[in-house]
Amino acid sequence: MRDPSLRRSLALFRAFLNEPTDPEHCYRLLARDAADQVERYAPLNGAVVADIGGGSGHFTEEFRRRGAHGYLFEPDTAELTARGRTPDGAVRADGYLLPLADGTADVCFSSNVLEHVADPQTFLSELVRVTRPGGLVYVAFTNWLSPWGGHETAPWHYLGAERARRRYHRRTGRPAKHTLGENLFAVHVGRTLRQVRARDDVTVLTARSRYAPFLAETIPRLPGVREIATWNLLLILRRLP
Repeated sequence: MRDPSLRRSLALFRAFLNEPTDPEHCYRLLARDAADQVERYAPLNGAVVADIGGGSGHFTEEFRRRGAHGYLFEPDTAELTARGRTPDGAVRADGYLLPLADGTADVCFSSNVLEHVADPQTFLSELVRVTRPGGLVYVAFTNWLSPWGGHETAPWHYLGAERARRRYHRRTGRPAKHTLGENLFAVHVGRTLRQVRARDDVTVLTARSRYAPFLAETIPRLPGVREIATWNLLLILRRLP
């Protein structure tokens, strides 16, 4: 799997920087990019795609534009209605216990959710459960030691999560949205890779830095370095029979 180069990475980075003022552009661009990544492994046209924790529906909408039967599952009502409406066909549901039968989805998709769940292994097991044998599981997350690991408080989380939150409050006059140990958790690249590779129900098709313009698959192989340089780890898994 090869992503288009520096132009793509710069476009995504600029969109992230402008996300507070132009979230629609940011998330539409990210959705198109993620759909492109999925389609390198399986066609979306006609596929059943379960978007887990997809917020206000940008990813689901992009999957549907490409002919997929997209379904959004999101536990947070505020996230569901962040665009002033509830997305069509959305279901308020917890990713630990999805209202889906075993093997329902051709693609189970989760973007930047894993770092927000207290038990990532149980969450991953649920994604695998609802994916049919031969189907894909797409999981991408921001690792804690990434420069973006503290989310809105980054990169000051390197000096401590609480210190970063206090700084954010002083600068903005409002509390940070995320609190380590409550709705943000320290997920690491090496530990996650070991846990996924130890499973007997999936095989890893790719483990790569999601946004890197080069060395995307090399960076996650480098112990220590990968915890900072990966920024966001993308895993695409094949569900085994």
